[in-house]
Amino acid sequence: MAGLGLWMAFISVCFVSVSALLQRLEHPVKTDGSLSLVVIGDWGRKGTYNQSEVSAQMGRVAAKLNIDFVISTGDNFYDDGLTGIDDPAFENSFSKIYNAKSLQKQWYNVLGNHDYRGDVEAQLNPILQNIDPRWICQKSFIVDTEIAEFFFVDTTPFVDKYFLKPKEHKYDWRGVLPREKYLSKLLMDLEIALKDSTADWKIVVGHHPVRSIGHHGDTQELIRQLLPILEANDVDMYINGHDHCLEHISSTSSQIQFLTSGGGSKAWKGDIDKERRDGMEFYYDGQGFMSLELQQTNAKVVYYDIFGQVLHTVNLFKGLRSASAI
Repeated sequence: MAGLGLWMAFISVCFVSVSALLQRLEHPVKTDGSLSLVVIGDWGRKGTYNQSEVSAQMGRVAAKLNIDFVISTGDNFYDDGLTGIDDPAFENSFSKIYNAKSLQKQWYNVLGNHDYRGDVEAQLNPILQNIDPRWICQKSFIVDTEIAEFFFVDTTPFVDKYFLKPKEHKYDWRGVLPREKYLSKLLMDLEIALKDSTADWKIVVGHHPVRSIGHHGDTQELIRQLLPILEANDVDMYINGHDHCLEHISSTSSQIQFLTSGGGSKAWKGDIDKERRDGMEFYYDGQGFMSLELQQTNAKVVYYDIFGQVLHTVNLFKGLRSASAI
């Protein structure tokens, strides 16, 4: 953990404010210019629902790939986020579960709708880094590497139903209201950052899917408000959780690959819309996770189940696309 502490000292001086809503964090690539990482979503259940089994396989794959960091696509703590910075769920669902040596790398986390049901400020509080220095969580931010920029977007405030049915669940909207102003500012800042980006790969990460044939389906608010910005600015991948599955959909109108990694714990067997197959490349209704390897001109995405078995592989090349299921 000493090495990680030095790394934390390094990144603490690398947060550059792009705007009040969008900060930039720099992360180095490997000496050969490549980057590798694993992606997990919808996980925080104190090890239950196969969370521990998924973690074990993540550790093995992370060691093999010598990953640079981990991405969490949100719903980090079930069922209602954290109660505060001293909530034992942080250690019981995170630190004690993802304890493999290979996973002792930086974790970049976005918030999911379940996280918004708790104390949002607790998850965002840097004090949590005193408990586990791997933890970085912001509502929206950018991770900048030499070959790729990762744009993390706070998607929960986009979804109308969380505001139309406030009595169904209590949400912590501190920092979000007035909602229209918050979303307008976020979209404007994201669009500017995407336009200014010269990265080889532009990758956007959010909790809610843009495209999905799983339980929740497409997020219409993101299709209306976010997708046009992604398409206009040559985004290569949109990575999300929310649907408790593993999924790959190719856009039929742009180069965007829609990649769902929401199988970190509880999965929904058979909960799939079999009528909607437009662009569908792969769907798995069980637990698992995703890895991503990046080089300047090519990328490799691999989906794994709880036994570490490869379920689907996506090979991407700048200007070309191919996907193969294994």
